[in-house]
Amino acid sequence: MLSMETLLLVLLFLALGILWAPSFLELRIGPGGTVRHLEQIMRSPSSLRNIAGNFMGPWASELGCSLEETFAASLLDEFKEIKLGVSSLQRLQVMFADQYGSRFIQQKLETASTQEKNMVFHEIMPQALSLMTDVFGNYVIQKFFEHGSASQIRQLAEQLIGHVLTLSLQMYGCRVIQKAIEVVELDQQTKMVAELDGHVMRCVRDQNGNHVIQKCIECVPEVAIQFIVTTFYDQVVTLSTHPYGCRVVQRVLEHCHSPKTQSVVMNEILQSVCALAQDQYGNYVIQALVHEMLGTTDENEPLQVMMKDQFANYVVQKVLETCDDQQLELLLNRIKVHLNALKKYTYGKHIVARVEKLVAAGGIFLALERGGSASFLHILPKWHRRKLYS
Repeated sequence: MLSMETLLLVLLFLALGILWAPSFLELRIGPGGTVRHLEQIMRSPSSLRNIAGNFMGPWASELGCSLEETFAASLLDEFKEIKLGVSSLQRLQVMFADQYGSRFIQQKLETASTQEKNMVFHEIMPQALSLMTDVFGNYVIQKFFEHGSASQIRQLAEQLIGHVLTLSLQMYGCRVIQKAIEVVELDQQTKMVAELDGHVMRCVRDQNGNHVIQKCIECVPEVAIQFIVTTFYDQVVTLSTHPYGCRVVQRVLEHCHSPKTQSVVMNEILQSVCALAQDQYGNYVIQALVHEMLGTTDENEPLQVMMKDQFANYVVQKVLETCDDQQLELLLNRIKVHLNALKKYTYGKHIVARVEKLVAAGGIFLALERGGSASFLHILPKWHRRKLYS
């Protein structure tokens, strides 16, 4: 049994002393050799914790953590002093899937020369798929999608083909897929997205896959993801009340602007707008709908279009009935600017009638005589609004 003093010296030797030998990683000793065993320990910082735990009981956690930090800092200090080259490629292979090594390589890639990137990329490619699902390695792959050359990005994207669904459902792989969808060219985007055909609802309901579907809706042209959008037809309300599905519906409202899609989605929401407004997830969909209605400019273009549309005007009316007080005030302040103009349109008149009912009931004060500059001073409670509209 080793004494405590001897054990401490051995551990300190492992953590510090061997790192000072420049040629340590190049040493070659036959199977079972002591130095080879030490090399394996040095390549796995967690081994230091195991050693400490076997001999030191309660002290293990504190000492193991300290030794691991010393190991990581020493290795990175050594690596930073070495220019990327043949002699350091073995170290790269170890570092890709290591927490500290992965972080260092990510930082290095942001400023690395073309030659250095090529050397690292050469080492990544044979193990790219395994790195994509690794807790630390996936970040290195993502960083190459951000800072690699056009050729390197295409080559990495080709590694994804045939594995998009599997990676989309994996905790770390889904992040790589999302990053790839953001940066690759349209032809590769289309190939990647096509692998999800027939599996859309499975992905939407998955804690990882739903993020990939959202990214597809955000980044891929609508014409290339019609099979995704049409899968949601007759499912909008169900998805809106799902913890992951509600996010996807929000992305559809934000990014899918084809008349048919807007009509289908809006009509399904309209049929259940009261229930959705009170649902723990559905209310986020209604909030997104209000946001889209208000638009992002002073012209309020989305809201104007909806108020004059044969079907969309009913959505506006329902939202006026069910949205919370803050949302209602925002909507009414936007609508009041267009009240006179809306009277000229067949369907716009419906909106005017709704607002006039609110005014007549004394639920709000509308200061049109002062150029519409005043805010609404009082908002009718939702239960009263529903009663008024019934």
